[in-house]
Amino acid sequence: MAQFLFSVLSASVAVTSAMYSSGDGVVELTPNNFNREVMQSDSLWLVEFYAPWCGHCQALAPEWKKAAKALEGVVKVGAVNTDDHQSLGGQYGIRGFPTIKVFGSNKNSPEDYQGGRTADAIVDGALSKLRSMVKDRLGGRGGSRGSGGGGGSKSGSKDDVVELTDSNFEDLVLNSDDLWMVEFFAPWCGHCKNLAPHWESAASEMKGKAKFGALDATVHSVMANRYGVRGYPTIKMFAAGKKDGEASEYDGGRTSSDIVRWVEEKLAENVPPPEVVQVVSGGILKDNCDKKQLCVISVLPHILDCQSKCRNNYIQILTDMGEKYKKQQWGWIWAEAGAQPDLEGALGIGGFGYPAMAAVNSRKQVYVLLRGPFSEKGINEFLRNLSYGKGSTVPLKNPTIAEIEKTEAWDGKDGELPVEDDIDLSDVDLDDMKDEL
Repeated sequence: MAQFLFSVLSASVAVTSAMYSSGDGVVELTPNNFNREVMQSDSLWLVEFYAPWCGHCQALAPEWKKAAKALEGVVKVGAVNTDDHQSLGGQYGIRGFPTIKVFGSNKNSPEDYQGGRTADAIVDGALSKLRSMVKDRLGGRGGSRGSGGGGGSKSGSKDDVVELTDSNFEDLVLNSDDLWMVEFFAPWCGHCKNLAPHWESAASEMKGKAKFGALDATVHSVMANRYGVRGYPTIKMFAAGKKDGEASEYDGGRTSSDIVRWVEEKLAENVPPPEVVQVVSGGILKDNCDKKQLCVISVLPHILDCQSKCRNNYIQILTDMGEKYKKQQWGWIWAEAGAQPDLEGALGIGGFGYPAMAAVNSRKQVYVLLRGPFSEKGINEFLRNLSYGKGSTVPLKNPTIAEIEKTEAWDGKDGELPVEDDIDLSDVDLDDMKDEL
């Protein structure tokens, strides 16, 4: 019986974490393959942006699979798990689930699907879009793909692309602590010429975060041969903290926005988890709130109400959530109940008991309170909604959020009640006291 229950639970977890499989006819899309599969494709694509926990998405899944099977070989059907790939959801402004986008002739301007959610309605809608797409081609209106020599490039500076050679490559790239993107090119290569303005634009946009270089492989063949360059352009990434000259293949699109998005993903993967810091001075609040897009502020119970083991359990939950949402690069701070009364008052914390949490956006001067349980599940749901721009905001009354009182940092120990002084009554003459009374 226990084994049966375990199997049922395992199957349930599998369904909620991965709604589609390779046998469903639905292509699983990620930041690594989206450009190649969708943006560079001549096919019509229907793409569902979903969240595994979403009830409407779970209801749509069997109909989406039926439609994918029926449209196989005619229209491409894909799905993006936005819980796992928030960058793709953000790129297309996804705010609710499921959201279906139609990528037709012009891949840079997808349309929202407005039809029904049954397999029949989805197929009818797809065939209608396909008919329009074919008529556009017949009339010479082919649209544009999302990569190549077309649009999408902002102006950049050639000065932001470092000219690399066999003699300076090791010193500049391999001995650097920065992430490097290196293009191996040939001067006569048409694709390299098309890439050039996008490469310069990406280099300018990523200045200070990553370095961009270009090496003429027809002249500087030592490095080109070392990294197995056989075609042009070939793009390699040399990660920060690289060892033994390791390089990774770039597999994204060829527009500046594609390149920037890909590099930002790689940078985010290597971001260390944020430190959960106790608020003991105004500088800590400023560093973690004013300089961050969002800061998560927790007020934990007083040490006498929640001793070291209890407090460390709460801090561990915050640390785990910081790790999970580290790509957001939020600030994470906490205070002991009663230690920062102005901060609690500014965020309306305390009325619901402790522990409590609020997320503050200092730039927009608003905050959102955690109304659910202060648990891993409750906080995760709260932060997930925030990452999608959801939440009932309250305006801050003070641009600096609150005045912080300078306090001592917690020493990691259990709390102790103050020791009361013993009163020695041995010298007191009780008879004299009676006379006085």
